[in-house]
Amino acid sequence: MFVEYKELPGNSRVWVYQSDKEFTNAEIALIEKKAKEFIENWTRHGDDLKGSFTVKYNQFIVLAVDESFNNVSGCSIDASVRFVKELENELNVDLMNKMNISFKDGDIINIVKLSDFQQFAKEQKIKPSTVVFNNMVNTKEDFETKWEVTANESWHKRFLV
Repeated sequence: MFVEYKELPGNSRVWVYQSDKEFTNAEIALIEKKAKEFIENWTRHGDDLKGSFTVKYNQFIVLAVDESFNNVSGCSIDASVRFVKELENELNVDLMNKMNISFKDGDIINIVKLSDFQQFAKEQKIKPSTVVFNNMVNTKEDFETKWEVTANESWHKRFLV
C-alpha cells in the first residue's frame, strides 16, 4: 500500500540507493511510476506493507516501509532488491554498489570509489567539515537527521587524517 513519504512515521525502515549518475527528469518520472506500482503490490507473506519512496538530489532513491503496520520479511526485502535491480537495468545505472562513497563539493555531489575517497581524505581534499551521505541509516528519522552530515559525524571519519 503506497502512502506519501511525509505520512510515514519517523521509525519507518529505510533503504538508500545511490545512483552512479544523476537522473534526468524523464528517468525520475519513470522511477516514480515504477516505485508507486511496486509499493502498491509490496507484501510480506500476503500481507500488505505500508511504504513509500523519495528521490533526493536526482541521484538517491529511498525506499521506506512503516513496520508498525507490518514488519518486512526476508522475502519482501528480496522483492525490493529485485525491484531496484530492474531499475538499474532499465536506466543503465548502478544503484547497488556499496563501495561507492558520496560527498558534496559545494553544490556538486560526487560519487567515488571507496579507495578514491580514502586517498582524497589522505590528501586532505576530504576534511572533517566535508558533507557526506551516510547511506547506512536505517530509519526515516535518521535519514532526515543523520544522512547528510559532515564527515566527522559519520562512519566516514575513520578515513580522516
